Amino acid sequence: MASSFSSNTATAAAADNGNYRFALVSLTSLFFMWGFITCLNDILIPHLKAVFSLSYTEAMLIQFCFFGAYFLVSVPAGKLVKTMGYQRGIITGLVIASIGCALFYPAAALAIYPLFLGALFVLASGITILQVAANPYVNALGSVETASSRLNLTQAFNALGTTVAPYFGAILILSVAVEAQSGLSQMQAEAEVVKLPYLLLSAMLASLAIIFSRLKLPVITAHSEPTVEGVADKNGKTSASQYKHLVLGAVGIFVYVGAEVSIGSFLVNFLGEEHIVGMKEADAAKYIAYYWGGAMVGRFIGSAVMQKIPAGTVLAFNAFMAASLVVVAMNTSGEVAMWSILAVGLFNSIMFPTIFSLALRDLGPHTSQGSGFLCLAIVGGAIIPLLQGVMADSMGIQPAFILPVICYGFILYYGAKGSKL
Repeated sequence: MASSFSSNTATAAAADNGNYRFALVSLTSLFFMWGFITCLNDILIPHLKAVFSLSYTEAMLIQFCFFGAYFLVSVPAGKLVKTMGYQRGIITGLVIASIGCALFYPAAALAIYPLFLGALFVLASGITILQVAANPYVNALGSVETASSRLNLTQAFNALGTTVAPYFGAILILSVAVEAQSGLSQMQAEAEVVKLPYLLLSAMLASLAIIFSRLKLPVITAHSEPTVEGVADKNGKTSASQYKHLVLGAVGIFVYVGAEVSIGSFLVNFLGEEHIVGMKEADAAKYIAYYWGGAMVGRFIGSAVMQKIPAGTVLAFNAFMAASLVVVAMNTSGEVAMWSILAVGLFNSIMFPTIFSLALRDLGPHTSQGSGFLCLAIVGGAIIPLLQGVMADSMGIQPAFILPVICYGFILYYGAKGSKL
């Protein structure tokens, strides 16, 4: 009898592992897509900056509207995912993101900058729901001990999307020679360049929504257990916000995303500076792939390293290296400055998934709420680049990179101490 029970248990465990592997493979496509779309903003910024003759501060409104959606949508998205479940939350996010991409068509046809910002907000709202659903889902598809490693592996495909996007954007947006046609101004003609890329993305996202609506993915019941207001969980907590490591993790996500997005947003203009390498926009855009490609390679390496070394230790080391490289880029010129800033991507690699998984540890039924708080903190990608834009307008691009250095300082603290339970 005991032998039969053990056999049945082993069979069920094997089936769960098989379902989990299938779910993880399916989710990698989502990580790729939102990485691709987010990185495409780095191409959109110099393009629209030139089209509408924007200052750095005005151009950074692109990131402000995109990442501002995380601030407004993350908490409702957390409640939505807890009610609907991870799979339906993913489908909802894909549909909204597809609509956002489609809205680029009228924005480009009318050549009105605020319409582009509105389309970006809708697109980012869909991506926010995807983040709130997919990240904790990956976290839950396996043991707690390997959660950081697992999330780093799936985030590596997110980095693959960010690596491919600069080439895609450079070819279809920045390299396109535009001549004004009859009835169109030069501004309108240049704005319309973005129509095709974003219509293709809209179609791909809609296709993914259909595919995910037909997949049979495992249901994680532990994260949908009802919690009664004022009643403590097994750790004596009545809310995710009572976990210190989650709160500090949210600050870590805020400063990390802000630093990563700031650097990526300024790369094309930074490499175009005469005392750096003086590259044309289309050529500089291709070098962004080294920044994001380093993040992809680093995540594969990090996924293996964190099987042996504690995630917090690896996070602290990477934060120190990233800060050091930015300082070098600030105080040098030529190729030394160029490769120093591009190499930051390698050490950025494991930061987001590692902070995310460390912050979600031991939250139990508060996991969806905690994920919503962490995605709320992605608003750092709206605020910090905008602040760096103001600094760049007043003091130049190079000195403005002091802001990411400060951000990496906090991440070093979180990895070394703040992430402890």
